Amino acid sequence: MKRIKIIGALVVILTIIIGMLLHNKTLMAAKSKNEKIEAYPVTVTDIGYQKIENNLELVGTITANNDVAIVSEGQGRVVKVMNQIGDFKSAGSVLFQLDDELKLEAYKTAEVNYLKAKKDFDRYDALYKNKSVTDAQYEQSKLSYQSAESLYVTAKREYNDTKVTTPISGIVSARLVDLGNFVTKNTVVANVVDISKLKVKLNVAEKDAFRLKPGDDVEIRTDVYQGYVFSGKISSISAKGDESHTYPVEITLSNPKDHQLKAGMFGRISFTSLKNSDLLVMPREALVGSVKDAKVFTVENGIAKLHSVVIGNAYESQLEIISGLKSGDKIVVSGQNNLTDNDKVVVKN
Repeated sequence: MKRIKIIGALVVILTIIIGMLLHNKTLMAAKSKNEKIEAYPVTVTDIGYQKIENNLELVGTITANNDVAIVSEGQGRVVKVMNQIGDFKSAGSVLFQLDDELKLEAYKTAEVNYLKAKKDFDRYDALYKNKSVTDAQYEQSKLSYQSAESLYVTAKREYNDTKVTTPISGIVSARLVDLGNFVTKNTVVANVVDISKLKVKLNVAEKDAFRLKPGDDVEIRTDVYQGYVFSGKISSISAKGDESHTYPVEITLSNPKDHQLKAGMFGRISFTSLKNSDLLVMPREALVGSVKDAKVFTVENGIAKLHSVVIGNAYESQLEIISGLKSGDKIVVSGQNNLTDNDKVVVKN
């Protein structure tokens, strides 16, 4: 009996405690409801275009305007060398002379046979027009002439191929054979580079590739000529990026005689067309979330609207806006941590 009374007392006490807890919860909910914020105080700013010093500098390798491997189209022993490394050679200049004794005799013989066959054909052609020779005689004369002409052209080409020439004007940068060497067809015998103009090839990030265009001016600096600035222009921007999402860009520049550059040097490229660009920017503190998944709150008629934006480059306290906002939009720069989309706000001065 005593145990039953104790249990009953415990049940009564537990019931009272539960009741008090539920009562307190109801009071707190009512208080919270009464204290609900009608409008969140925020600070806003208007976004717009600003002149931003956007220095893009990259390092590239300076290459020759034209770099040609000279290939021998003939075969034979080198009997004369007419070049040294560092020599300037005009287009068509002979670099090597191969043994041409037999080729020359074959060419002379073919030329004689060709001239004779041509005269015979001209004679038969005149007779054929007067119907003084048969069709068979005329056709035979024509075939002989065409055959002799083919042999003549072949012999002349083989004789000319004993002279190894350069197809471009430039400087001999390598000589791979010497006097007395035997050269076979399609052998690389030298290298000629044209550095009257130069090229720089480099890759730029996709966000920068869309700001650049062919014809834009660039500045090139080297460690060799400290303080000297070379002027160049963008000649091409590839339409296809690589796996790293960078785009090949080619730059051309003149090679001044008083500060002559060599192929293979490093150059620091400054894209002057991006300097002092007018960019749509916003304060960094307005950003909600990360740069890769950027959002901001705008204020329209006292209502906070959440917008997704695409962020470009960062410039100290400013972030470039690629898309998602327009100039003149009012964005929240303080107080946005408590906001959700479509909340009411009051703008603080």
